[in-house]
Amino acid sequence: MLSEDKISHLSHIILQLLKKSPLVTMQADDGRILKEIKRVLASELAQEEQIDRTVKAKLASYSRGIVEGGAEWEVLYRKTFEEETRKHAKT
Repeated sequence: MLSEDKISHLSHIILQLLKKSPLVTMQADDGRILKEIKRVLASELAQEEQIDRTVKAKLASYSRGIVEGGAEWEVLYRKTFEEETRKHAKT
């Protein structure tokens, strides 16, 4: 999880990039835009953490007892994480 300071820093970077883009027109003040960027970042990070917990629980439930951090575990983790991410994207 990112700290509040890191989320704030990323939010400011995103805002500056949006301001420089000729494709973006700002219709709110910087404070409101920053607040929304922070909200979206926090929401996405929370969802990613939930998916991570779900994936780890699934892998831990396998009867074979796959060791976390091993090559097989890493492959299964990535595959299962992608599947869970797709499920959440559909909702």
